[in-house]
Amino acid sequence: MGIYDRLTPGLTSEICLIATVVASFQEASNLMRDRGVDIDGKKICELTRRYARRAEFVRQTSNAVEGETLTGRRVVVSTDGGRIRIRKKKRGPKTQKGRCRYTTNWREPKLLIVYTVNEKGEKDASFLPVIEGTMKGPDAVFGLIKYYLKQLAVTTSEKVLFVADGARWIWNRVPALMKELGLAASQFYSLVDFFHAVEHLVKIADLRTGWKKSERNAWVKKHRRLLLQGKIGDVISSIQSICRGRRSKKLTCEKNYFVRNKCRMKYDAISSIGLPIGSGAMESAIRRVVNLRLKGASIYWLEESAEAMLMLRSFYKAGRWNVLNRSALSAGYVI
Repeated sequence: MGIYDRLTPGLTSEICLIATVVASFQEASNLMRDRGVDIDGKKICELTRRYARRAEFVRQTSNAVEGETLTGRRVVVSTDGGRIRIRKKKRGPKTQKGRCRYTTNWREPKLLIVYTVNEKGEKDASFLPVIEGTMKGPDAVFGLIKYYLKQLAVTTSEKVLFVADGARWIWNRVPALMKELGLAASQFYSLVDFFHAVEHLVKIADLRTGWKKSERNAWVKKHRRLLLQGKIGDVISSIQSICRGRRSKKLTCEKNYFVRNKCRMKYDAISSIGLPIGSGAMESAIRRVVNLRLKGASIYWLEESAEAMLMLRSFYKAGRWNVLNRSALSAGYVI
């Protein structure tokens, strides 16, 4: 990478890092001005887009995790979505001030995380997690999951746990992912996040308007304990008895959630082999990558800018900024 935009590669990297870390491009501009570099927020936004595109190009043509492997490790994989607003121009006349009208609809960026745990199910600090996001939808994020797991030789790992909430867009794609990766059935485990399951128990209790608050709490506590003990059949039977004779669509929906995910709620079995039963790492990634930078009052993104910032924030929060930086600076072309 040569000198483009009258900026050296090192300065470009520093500007993009600052824009990734702070709350806005304008804040990055202010910080650079304090350092004697006069560059406005729009220019910084364009720089980060090009920087991310170069890194993406190198990732597509080489191994982004070269030298790393999951051999013999206990691996946890998860994915989920956040919420940000995407700005798009509207057709029709401009405003009286000559500005284009636009919409700011909510969109769901998808994130993935791959990390390892020790025999106690605690996060293993010897392996930096892989985090990345995309605005391109479920198939794109599962494509990224497959890419990274193949590059990391996941078939040589000891155990692989896929844990997530109960979203159908996730679980409808997991069997195909397992097959494409060539994972053995004895090596692969799937689990609905325990704390999401408990949230659905709370929803069921809240729908019983005839119960006192103490009765609702007691019911949730009892069935939470049954879930931990692996007695999902008893939990479903209890929910079915509540639904019997009632036509509440919300109650039926909650019952179907547990029936549909029955085989992914073996919390006792997963705990017994030293794997986590929650997707807290994924929830944390959504907060750190998306919520603290891309989501907020009156914050709207062009889709291309959001895609770039998702990549930059993901690598930064995973502790892999140097990997991304090498990719961006080694790209032998200008976009």
